[in-house]
Amino acid sequence: MSPLRAEHLLALPVRLHGIPLGRPVDLLLDLRERKAVGLDVLCGDEVHRFLPLQTAVVTAEEIAIRSPFLLLEEDELAFYRARTVPLSALRGTDVVRAGSRAGTLEDVVVAAGGSLAALVIDERDVPFDETIQIEPESSSAAVS
Repeated sequence: MSPLRAEHLLALPVRLHGIPLGRPVDLLLDLRERKAVGLDVLCGDEVHRFLPLQTAVVTAEEIAIRSPFLLLEEDELAFYRARTVPLSALRGTDVVRAGSRAGTLEDVVVAAGGSLAALVIDERDVPFDETIQIEPESSSAAVS
């Protein structure tokens, strides 16, 4: 997977052998590890399921999975939601870089393996490194 903004990733359909199963509605992040863990997918039956990002093949046209069993049920989604931060909760929050306000978080850039290559801050890509702090509403989601 080449680096991709979450905005584009979230616009792709989730498919099994070309058959649409659902669409991602949020990206779940582990800020301490600086990686995207998985996707909250709204499936055709209107149930939210968790898709571990490592199990999917992301192309320019789709998020392909090899088995429907990779879409974990709502209780597994709740497990991951409790241990991650949804991108939707971080958009619009302040970002601090090396002690100074860098701007407002708009998006993230996801690279191979789910690593967060950059943050999109005020329309520019900024490498996501140890100098970055995101100041979300909840202190439990803060990263240093």
